[in-house]
Amino acid sequence: MHTGGLLVNNGWLRVLGGGGERGLPSLAEVNVLPGDEQAPAALVVGYDVLGGRFEVNGPDPATIGRPGEPGEVCYFGPDTLEWESLSAGHGAWLSWIAEGGTSQFYESLRWPGWQEETRGLPLSHGITVYPFLWSREAHQNLAGTTRRPVPMAELFSLQDDFAARFAAEPDATALHVRVV
Repeated sequence: MHTGGLLVNNGWLRVLGGGGERGLPSLAEVNVLPGDEQAPAALVVGYDVLGGRFEVNGPDPATIGRPGEPGEVCYFGPDTLEWESLSAGHGAWLSWIAEGGTSQFYESLRWPGWQEETRGLPLSHGITVYPFLWSREAHQNLAGTTRRPVPMAELFSLQDDFAARFAAEPDATALHVRVV
């Protein structure tokens, strides 16, 4: 790696590279490479401040429930708790970022003042949103949500837990979440 990584839109999007002194982890750290086991089924290449993740599919995406083809970048949406294929490889994904593709991509997930909230955030942290981004309330009034900084690992874990609960629930509309 010849770069520590990229920070896009005041750190909203973090593209992984070789890591750096400012706290952005490396591709190797995030993907636990080299490991004693076989290569991961997908490779995390970036994530956003809301916990959305960009991963490159491994040789058999279907075995881990991913859409798309091997080598394509997929995105886990914090507003849908689902994976979607971007139908592009890593190089095309980087070009899309450099050409400003993130503006339209994130338009529905940004609120007035997001730049200020993101700018001062440590790279080890993201922003949790309540009501949660996947809720009807957040979709209707994102600006009216409560937001606070949390460690990225906590944000990823929370989203993975909700995604698993929704996937296991035959009628996800009946799932109630109580936050204490």
